[in-house]
Parts: sequence; C-alpha cells; structure tokens
Amino acid sequence: MKAHRPTIMGTRHMISATQYLAAEAGFKILEAGGNAIDAGVAAGISLGVVQPEFVNVAGVAPIIVYSAAENRVVTIPGLGTWPSALDRSYFMKNHGGKIPQGIMRTVVPAAPDAWITALERFGTMSFGEVAKSAIGYARDGFPTYDLMNEVITDHEAEYRAFPSNVDLYLPNGRPPQVGEVFVQAALGATLQHMADQEAAARSRGRDAGLAAARDAFYRGDIARAIVKYQKENGGILSAEDLANYRSGFDEPVESAFGDIKLYACGPWCQGPSLLQAMNLLDAAELRKFGHNSVEYLHRITEAVKLAFADREAYFGDPRMIDVPIEAMLSRDYARKRREMIRPDKAWPEMPPAGDPRKLAAERAPLSNAAPLAGLVPERAFSAPELDTSHVCCIDKDGNVFAATPSDGSYNAPVIPELGIIPSPRGSQNWGDPHHPSGVAPGKRPRLTPSPAIAIQPGRMKMPFGTPGGDVQTQAMLQVFLNIHLFGMEPQEAIEAPRVASYSYPSSFEPHAYHPGLLNLESRIDKATGDALGKLGHKIAWWPDWTWLAGAVCTVVANQESGVLKGGADPRRPSYALGL
Repeated sequence: MKAHRPTIMGTRHMISATQYLAAEAGFKILEAGGNAIDAGVAAGISLGVVQPEFVNVAGVAPIIVYSAAENRVVTIPGLGTWPSALDRSYFMKNHGGKIPQGIMRTVVPAAPDAWITALERFGTMSFGEVAKSAIGYARDGFPTYDLMNEVITDHEAEYRAFPSNVDLYLPNGRPPQVGEVFVQAALGATLQHMADQEAAARSRGRDAGLAAARDAFYRGDIARAIVKYQKENGGILSAEDLANYRSGFDEPVESAFGDIKLYACGPWCQGPSLLQAMNLLDAAELRKFGHNSVEYLHRITEAVKLAFADREAYFGDPRMIDVPIEAMLSRDYARKRREMIRPDKAWPEMPPAGDPRKLAAERAPLSNAAPLAGLVPERAFSAPELDTSHVCCIDKDGNVFAATPSDGSYNAPVIPELGIIPSPRGSQNWGDPHHPSGVAPGKRPRLTPSPAIAIQPGRMKMPFGTPGGDVQTQAMLQVFLNIHLFGMEPQEAIEAPRVASYSYPSSFEPHAYHPGLLNLESRIDKATGDALGKLGHKIAWWPDWTWLAGAVCTVVANQESGVLKGGADPRRPSYALGL
C-alpha cells in the first residue's frame, strides 16, 4: 500500500472532514436521507464544536456548492463585515497600524447565516436536524485529542489573556488533557436555542423555521447578548450590524487545467490565487520533471510566489475595491507572468506584482501603495495565529459541497453565557486603510479559507480544501497535481510530502514576511533540498509529517464508473466516510 490509510471507496455518498466526529455527523445525515448540503452543514457546524482550537460556531464559513439540479456552481461567502461604527483610521491612530488581539478584531459573525443560507437554497433538512450532532458534542462533551491539546497548550498564555477563555478552554486551570471529555454547555444551549426557535415557527413551513433560527442569532436573545458583551468590553459591533447581515451568494471564479474546470471563491478570499498558480504551470513540463523533483518543486514554488504577489497587490473585498479578477485569470496574462519564472534562479523575495489590465508581467510601484506591514527578521516558521478546518461531500444525486469554516479561540474573548467568540477575522485585514485589504466600515477582510471544486464535465467531480492559512493554496495545488497529473489515488496524493513557501507577507496580523523561505517535509530527500538551496531558496526542514503543511480533504467522483473515492489527511485528525 502506497499510503498509510486506504482510499475510502463507495458508490452512494462520501464525506471527508478534518475532524472525525464532524465527518461522522455529516455521514449520519447522508444515511438519514439528507443531501450533500445537509451533510456538509451538519459537519461544518460540528467542526465549530469539536475543533475549538481552530474553528468557532460564530466564525467564518466560506462555502462552494455544485447543484446538480441547477447544473451550476455557486459560492456563499460566509464572511462578516467590519462594524459600521469603525473609524478607518482607528488602528493607525491608536495601534501604529496593527490590529491587536482582542475584541476590536471582531467582524460580524457569518457562519450561522452561511449555514442557514445553504440549507434554504440547496438543503432538504431543518437546522435542528443538521445541528443535532453538534449540540450533543457540545452539551455532553467529546474526548480531547492530541492536536487540540497541543494547540491549547502552546497558546496557553493567549487564553489566559481573557478570563472567560480560561474558564472554558483551560478547565481545571490547565489545558484539557488527551482523553479528557471537553464540555461546552453554553455553546450547546446556544445551538439548542436556535433549533427551538426554528421548531416553534415550523408550522409556518420550512423556510419560516430556518428564518426563525437565523433571527434567534442575529436579532433575538443571542444578538442581544453579543451586543451587551461588546458594549461592556469596549467593542463596537452593534445590533444593526447583526440584524442587517446577510452572506448572500456570489459567482465563483473559474479557470481550467486541461479539460478540468476549476472553481474557487472570489478575491474576498485567496481562492483565485490557486487558479492563478495553476495557470502559470505547464502540465507537460511538470510531468517531464517528475513528481517532487528539484525542477518540479522550484516551478510550483515560483508560481505560488507570483500568485501571492498579485494577491498582495490586488485582493480585497470586491464590493469596495476594484479587483481586475478576469484579467488576472486570463491566459494572456498568465503567459506574460510565466516569463518571470527563471529555471535557474529563485526569486529571493516576493516578486513584483504584474499589471493584468495591461497584460504586463510587472507593474511600476503605485505611489499610494501601502508598505509591506509587519516585516520581521527571518526566523524559523511557527504556526499562524489562526487556523482552519474543512469539510467536503458528494451525494448520490451528484450534488457537491465544500466549506472551510474557521476562527480559533485564543485571540479574542468568549462570551460566557453563549460559549461563542464572535468572529475575530479582522486579524486578516491591514490596519492601514490604503492597503487593498485595509480596514473600513462594512468591508470584509481578505480571507485565507478558500474551498474549491474541480469538474471534468461528464467524467469527474472533486471538492477539495484544507486548513493551513497561507499554506492552503499550496497544499491544494500539490494534491490536485498529484491526482490529476501523476495519477495518484486520493489518499496517496494527500499523504505525499509537501513544501510551502513563506516568501510573502502573511495574511495574519502582524503579517510576518520571510523572504525566500521554503519549508520541506523531511520525507523529501536532503539532496533535493540542497539543490533547491543552490537555486536561491532558503531551505528549512519540517519533520516528516507536520500539520503545518495543511490537512487536505477531498472526494473524487468518477462519473463513468459511479465510484466515489475519499481521502483525508493524517497530518490532523481527519477522516473520510462513505458507502
């Protein structure tokens, strides 16, 4: 066997998630007759309970769906806005352009609305039905697992900065130990309240019930508790911010790899960077180089650097800034940018951005461009401040669901009576309002979570995604190529050793920048690392396996044979289930 785990195969339905209890929650829904959207939402809500170190029920939840009935791909951003009372210059005036940990990072919690929006449009079940497992995991508890213990232990000092977090996340005055049952009673009650409000309104129909569940969070008792806590602790999120929020729908961005169409979320997240990196690569050339050869790893690394240079220069909330996304994803622009990749030399830092409007490989620096923030001396890479999760699913009717819910628990305070942390995703903005992703009232941060779907019409469907901050694009790219260029089975493709560049400003405050740094899992041979070093990459070695390299989950549906194949990354407690 080429992988430590088998590729899970079935013919009816399949789900993969970055925590095994969440995968089980979604699988139960599939077995009960729910579709991929019902199951994905059940797993997604559960991830906010059973991965509390990396996900929050009141966080973000970007979603991408292929509807078999509509034969189209749709995205649900699941990303909140800055409060309307925010002063654009607040962080420049008061914090030197930094966005400090704590309550002022709060943007409108988006995940509850995103899950309900998905259920309304594409689902068949009630909120109470799909939230049942999550409610049980919160109310009755679940066993603490290794990664959860490790992250809470590593960030114990940050948890102790907020007294309410100590009470919940440091039970008995210390991090929960592996095997100890971790209970979140207040969170269970919050979710149960939403389900109860739905049940009370269900006589008026399913849509009325879902609307009541949403209103319970955004207009009712939960909203009032959020606003009260904000006012008492120096926050500015208002009742109007909550009541007026709707995630809505958005069109995906699209590109192609041969005859495979790739769909990702828009430039309000880093999703288009995956498509840009793919556009910069030549399949025949990569196949000739060979998997994880020096030439291969050099090319994909340089492609990622170019994509991230454009991400830094252009990406942000397209409702408030002009993002030339169509030009950025054009083949003509990709041909120009590909000229920036030298086979014999790595860029020693992040390359200059291009000019997609003029189809030019480079652009002159803009006079009003903000300087790169948070530059720090080169050092060994440590974990990002926030991380993420993922779930993806395909059902018997061919519906496809992928979501990357996020928001951890150690950089902002939990509301004790609710057991939630309203989204601190403001950490992914820049305090300088002139940056493309600079803060502004009503603006959304530039999100790292970025699920994707690949479709080979009539032949193959593949939802995929991963946690990992800025590593997401890189891990997803490598796994996609492993499957569709080198013919690996999904589990083998996921387990193959990876690399990740950090030669760009991090998406996370304080936006650390490590020019030229390239991390390799140590299962890649040392000679390859040495050769990459001679090309100018600054090589640092990860262990053989590390959760910092992402945790890709995917389901690959062969439409010709009817076989579904699921893969889940053993770098984290991920599992795939199917029949």
